[in-house]
Amino acid sequence: MPQDTLKDHGAEKKLVNIRLWVAVGFMILLCLGLISRLFYLQVVRHVELSTQSDENRVLVQPIPPTRGLIYDKNGVLLAMNKPSHILSIVREQAKDMDVLLADIAKLVNLTEGELKRFDQRIRRRRPFEAVPLKFDLTSEEIARITVNQFRLPGVDINAELVRYYPEKEAFAHSIGYVGRINDRDLQTLDPALYSGTHTTGKIGVERSYESILLGKPGFQEVETNARGRVLRVLKKEPPVPGRDINLYLDSKLQKIAIEAINGRRGAVVAMDPKTGGVLTMASTPSFDPNLFVTGIDTKTFNGLNTNIERPLYNRASLGEYPPASTVKPVMGLALLANGVVKPEDRVFDKGWFQLPGSEHRFRNWKRSGHGWVDLNQAITVSNDTYFYNQAGKLGIDNLHDFASQFGFGHRTGIDIREERPGLLPSREWKRGAYEQPWYPGETVIAIIGQGYMLATPLQLAESTSLIANRGHYVQPRLVRENIPEVQGEFWGDDISTGLTDEADAFNWELIIGAMEEVIHSPRGTANWRIGRGLKYRMAGKTGTAQVVSIAQGEEYDAEKLKEFERDHSLFIGFAPADDPQIAVSVILENSNGASNVARKVMDAYLLPRLAAAKNQKEK
Repeated sequence: MPQDTLKDHGAEKKLVNIRLWVAVGFMILLCLGLISRLFYLQVVRHVELSTQSDENRVLVQPIPPTRGLIYDKNGVLLAMNKPSHILSIVREQAKDMDVLLADIAKLVNLTEGELKRFDQRIRRRRPFEAVPLKFDLTSEEIARITVNQFRLPGVDINAELVRYYPEKEAFAHSIGYVGRINDRDLQTLDPALYSGTHTTGKIGVERSYESILLGKPGFQEVETNARGRVLRVLKKEPPVPGRDINLYLDSKLQKIAIEAINGRRGAVVAMDPKTGGVLTMASTPSFDPNLFVTGIDTKTFNGLNTNIERPLYNRASLGEYPPASTVKPVMGLALLANGVVKPEDRVFDKGWFQLPGSEHRFRNWKRSGHGWVDLNQAITVSNDTYFYNQAGKLGIDNLHDFASQFGFGHRTGIDIREERPGLLPSREWKRGAYEQPWYPGETVIAIIGQGYMLATPLQLAESTSLIANRGHYVQPRLVRENIPEVQGEFWGDDISTGLTDEADAFNWELIIGAMEEVIHSPRGTANWRIGRGLKYRMAGKTGTAQVVSIAQGEEYDAEKLKEFERDHSLFIGFAPADDPQIAVSVILENSNGASNVARKVMDAYLLPRLAAAKNQKEK
């Protein structure tokens, strides 16, 4: 074999050693680079990276406060909180939101409305905040989500307290309801106070006393793993619960009022004349406020909103109606106070009245007339002609100024925001509204509560309480406690009749005596309906408000009119007449029997108290 074909083992060994040292040197350089990098990260940037690590590992979660409860005057719970299982999603932990929602929809039913509201909520959420997708999960839905949760990143099920109204429709307009926070709410709400809270008061007491009922949120720092699961709680500051509220409202009396209305459209307001506490504020038809708590679907809301009977409308404080003859006691006081008439002055009623130089006849409700009528009789039998004759002597200016002292044309300032002022017409008002002068015939119909004049049932209850108190004013209130943080937000006018001297005291008793005759005299307009069998003295006044005009010479016939064109029935009253404990106003739209409703409410409230007082006295 040739010599050059033999291997040079020495050269090969030298080559291997060179390669080995190169490799070792390269490894040393890598180690030095790694050590320097670790030094840079662990020492040079320790503080910065430690903070970032904690932020990835530690989350601050808001803890919503428990909303305050609402009770009636007897301690009956009207607004409470009940546990509800909520399916929520943390956007940062979800990979593909569209895919995730599609997977969830295979497990639980998601409506179009729920998806739309979720999309709205997730746009305004805070980072790493759980956004609710579906409320009130059933046990079966909870089981499905739990079993599949490993493949639903960012999805969690939490038990939270949500608002619940056990009386449902009965107090929907007065207590109101909470609803989901929307974009309009966000413009006025403090985000810090609503951390973790998804609802806010929308109407009624829930809205007016939101700052009291809400409470203050707490927070907790939690340690999470790479998948966002909570491992442990590091720090916790508990929330401050909202304050409970007690109302003047009487749930039993409210139900009796609603039953007495018997499915018709109407409203009942009952007040304690001594305190101003509203005992009953019923408006029918009504709605279930629980529908709004977690978000009402479009179909249901449209059904309520377009319903011809307007169940969402609070007739008690927003409904503006011609007060009709229920204003005659106030107008009688106006005639006496302004010296237009004396108690003994009489007018002959032949069934109608005409202004000088006019052919138009202003008719009395009794076509044949009542003959000779004084002020007491004019109120007792509700004679229109007597007041027609005095309208021109009183004048619209005096009429406006005097009626204004009884709250007409003003908001009462009750502690809910859903209230209208009604309308007390004047020369200035008509000039501004129609650019027309005031005509004498308009005063003639204004003095009997028709024409432009409008009042809410709440205003009528307020003015009735003022009469019951012989001029002492108390402002209507729903909440029993005096809460300075909230009370200043309402805008009632401080009413003072200025009727305080001895002559005025005589006038009060004359008018109240006439209102007693309305109930207890055989000639009284309410005697045959509610006056018989009464175990206490009641003072009251009936009223019938025209909805459509009846042509001259024609008589009103309800059967010939469509339902919504028929007259409204009204009633105001208080009792006992010598020691008023309750004042009531009732409106029944396109129906009659308002006085019957008032009698049932007053009986339910007064008879047990009168019996208890009698037993106590006998002891």
